[in-house]
Amino acid sequence: MKTLESYVDGRWHEPTSDFVTLINPSTEEVLAQASSRGVDFGAVLQYAKRRGGPALRAMSLVERGAMLKSMSKVLREKRDELLELSRLNNGTTPSDGSFDIDGGGATLAYYASLARGFEGGALMTDGAAVPLSRSGEFGGRHIWVSRRGVAVHINAFNFPVWGFAEKAAAALLAGMPVVTKPATSTALVAQRCVEIVLEAGVLPDGALQLICGSTGDLLDRLGPQDVVAFTGSAATAARLRRGERLITANSRFNVEADSLNAAVLAPDVKTGSPVFELFVDDVVREMTQKAGQKCTAVRRLLIPGSLLTDVRDALEGRLGSIVTGNPAEVAVDMGPLASSQQLEDAVAGIVELQQDARLILGSGKRVDGVGSPAGKGFFLEPTLLEAPDSRGATAVHDREVFGPVATLLPYDGAAAAAADLMSMAGGTLVTSVYSDDEEWIGAFVECGASDTGRIYIGSEATIGEGLGSGAALPQSLHGGPGRAGGGEELGGMVGVQLYMQRLAIQGGQGMLGRLTGESQPAE
Repeated sequence: MKTLESYVDGRWHEPTSDFVTLINPSTEEVLAQASSRGVDFGAVLQYAKRRGGPALRAMSLVERGAMLKSMSKVLREKRDELLELSRLNNGTTPSDGSFDIDGGGATLAYYASLARGFEGGALMTDGAAVPLSRSGEFGGRHIWVSRRGVAVHINAFNFPVWGFAEKAAAALLAGMPVVTKPATSTALVAQRCVEIVLEAGVLPDGALQLICGSTGDLLDRLGPQDVVAFTGSAATAARLRRGERLITANSRFNVEADSLNAAVLAPDVKTGSPVFELFVDDVVREMTQKAGQKCTAVRRLLIPGSLLTDVRDALEGRLGSIVTGNPAEVAVDMGPLASSQQLEDAVAGIVELQQDARLILGSGKRVDGVGSPAGKGFFLEPTLLEAPDSRGATAVHDREVFGPVATLLPYDGAAAAAADLMSMAGGTLVTSVYSDDEEWIGAFVECGASDTGRIYIGSEATIGEGLGSGAALPQSLHGGPGRAGGGEELGGMVGVQLYMQRLAIQGGQGMLGRLTGESQPAE
């Protein structure tokens, strides 16, 4: 059996005990085992600070950008290998695996492009110089500098490549060394991804370390210059927030957590119209891509009462034709959930939703998958529910089922009513709105924008152009308020600045100009 090793302190570390097994979710075949037993986490942090940090900070932004470009290139070259590992360990179809792997490579390439326009070692400025004296000779400006700590990245199971890339790209461009810790259950892909980058020799020593297994006492050793970026459940995030070192050292802690994302159909949309079909297409994709195991997947469908029957019929027809099974089979549209625990949690969640909603499509229980042995695999068919009392459906607005599950919620057609329902989840990563009525959309944005991190507008103008609400693009902010974690990732330079310190410098205007090189961040 393959044992996944951690890469720490400049070498590969092979554990000897406390293993967690990694399983093919389609067949339940054991693929590998992982553990971080024996890793000296104090040495991990010191190695990053002693070797990786100085090496990265000695590089210009342009040089760091070239480094990210090389990372993107070597991962693209190993795309087929990573796709196969994703199928085995993540249960992904070819398109789902591509979404993860290609998305990770594209994110690295995008952040590489942000380095263009920066000169040598010029400081990164934030805004123009401001006169602070009567003559104007004495002035001030804000600058961004690299933090002299370590970026600790704790990633979720669903996107082992993209999750690694989106965090690492921003941190490395900022000049911070990275310790990445993938979810153990799907670490086969993430481990190989890091191995490919290390084998290529595109990073300086200490810039990237990998933990396969538990974080041990790593978070108990954090300092004020360190940054933790976490993607996972709101419950785990809340527990981590209470960590003594995070509090006493005031280490930065960025969270992307649970999100009961909503897709909203506006009353101007007519049954069978292009926008109606766009809505149905997007909902089906967001429910079934990665078997609904995406933080941006749609969980709540807000539908005007007059359109409820038509939407229900359209979704039943489309979702009912989805073939669930082993992604090794060409006919399969949707693979399994990633683990037995994910399946167990999803089934329990569907039971909870039925307190306030009735099943429209799907059994709500494990099913056999096409191309997998009977009784094996963590398969759940697309599941659609309907809650007649939208406001009273407490469970629907509180319980995220991380799988191919969504609930229909009728509303009266008013933008304010739709925004109010959307907001009942307590903060989401993304809300999608389908309409050509700009006045209605404006009213929805005015009422609900503060409760979500991103609003995706589907209209006739975006048909064939938009990528859907589920694509967290590096150019746009990824994060959300409240339950969604309150964090901010991606968003161009916003993501980089998480790993930098903003400060004011004051002095003679000429000196300020020479220090900064008048360099400005790329858009």
